[in-house]
Amino acid sequence: MGIEIDLTGRVVLVTGGTRGIGAGIAEAFLRAGAEVHVCARKPVDDLPSHGSAAAHFTQVDVREGEQVAELIDGIRQRSGRLDVLVNNAGGTPVADTATASIRLHRKVIELNLVAPLLLAQHAREALAESQGSIINISSVSGRRPSPGTAAYGAAKAGLDNLTTTLAQELAPDIRVNGVVVGLVSSDDQADHYGQSDLSSIVPMRRLAEPSDVAHACLFLASPLAAYITGSDLTVHGGGETSTYLNTIRT
Repeated sequence: MGIEIDLTGRVVLVTGGTRGIGAGIAEAFLRAGAEVHVCARKPVDDLPSHGSAAAHFTQVDVREGEQVAELIDGIRQRSGRLDVLVNNAGGTPVADTATASIRLHRKVIELNLVAPLLLAQHAREALAESQGSIINISSVSGRRPSPGTAAYGAAKAGLDNLTTTLAQELAPDIRVNGVVVGLVSSDDQADHYGQSDLSSIVPMRRLAEPSDVAHACLFLASPLAAYITGSDLTVHGGGETSTYLNTIRT
């Protein structure tokens, strides 16, 4: 499917943009002509690319305010501006809530909620200058029970609130929106979800691909969404089929 949105001249930061959904988002922005910066806690061998264009990489722990400030300053010095911040870095291991350590809970909440807040704070000035936007990658886990990933679900619920709050605080200079992601196809989905094939419980009969999330981000970053702020775009293929429907159908 061709990408018709043209973001030539725009400068984009995708946190956690070196693998999975983040890499898919970075590659989509590169295809749209943007200059893309990605960051991650660990160095990587392969960076998202399209043709001769490749993403610029910075090793950063987005939970650390000083490192985040240096990241934003570095992008402004190199590129002269920042137009789009995609808060994608996140995730969680599966752990029983009752026995998981408080240290794990804190780290999960810091990564999935505190880090996007830090990035929004430090990127605010640059984004206001460019009349840019923030896109927060959230999850359906923040809108339904999240057994095994309680801190993650709670953090994503907080991120949804942060999206609407920042949209009001930063308007009209900066638009802030969220992409709420459902089940995503990945190499480790069997380990994370407990089974290898969950397509039967999604009305669209497949799990999301990183490109599905990326296309939603392109739209929200583009002039087509110029009046959209404080909104959540849900990318979940229709949701997860309720168990009671299985009883009705049988």
